Amino acid sequence: MNMRPTVRLVSGDAAADEFLEKALLESLRSELPQSTNTSFVLSLKDPAGTIVGGLTANTSYGWLLIKVLWVEEAYRGLGFGRQLMEAAEQRARDADCHNAWLDTSHPEAMRFYLSLGYEVFGELSNTADQVPQGHARWFLRKSLH
Repeated sequence: MNMRPTVRLVSGDAAADEFLEKALLESLRSELPQSTNTSFVLSLKDPAGTIVGGLTANTSYGWLLIKVLWVEEAYRGLGFGRQLMEAAEQRARDADCHNAWLDTSHPEAMRFYLSLGYEVFGELSNTADQVPQGHARWFLRKSLH
């Protein structure tokens, strides 16, 4: 008897999300040379303790991946984004990372990352007949040495 699993598509299943990431990482560990994969969060809080910004990232294979960087609009332009990035990069250096990478689709964020020494190594762009027209996602990297 050939038993095939039933396929059911379910959206928004947080438990499945966590399970799949864990299963993938376990599979990779058993099949490929590994390094330490460490996730971290840096948060920016106002005097009342409210989060007004932060950064999420992980390190693996000698690379820092910046996943999310966000600063509330009222706190932008005051150097907090730069402080968060510098703190993440230092943490990565302390973990023996040699490079950092990230991606963004926001032109202003792209200019910010370029000002921090990141360089574009890839781009995905929509053509004139694709929606949203003119959309691009840039992939940037930076040496940490």
